[in-house]
Amino acid sequence: MRRSKFAESEIINILRQQEAGDKTVDICRRYGISPATFFNWKAKYGGLDVRGVQRLRRLEEENKNLKKLLAESILENVKLRENLSRSS
Repeated sequence: MRRSKFAESEIINILRQQEAGDKTVDICRRYGISPATFFNWKAKYGGLDVRGVQRLRRLEEENKNLKKLLAESILENVKLRENLSRSS
């Protein structure tokens, strides 16, 4: 996945500028982003502060690790069932 050239704290500040009354088009032009990117950020980070973003990142990382563990355990179960069916 491609990394953003903006840090989460910068994204929060950009979103706050729009909340303060700046036009979305002007903000996008100033920072060189598309309106679609801006609204994707707003959907993901809207209403969060820097601490909230850090918590969100930790939760996403934990979710990724849990999904990996689940996939590994499912694969292990499939292998065990195959071995069991072969032996009987």
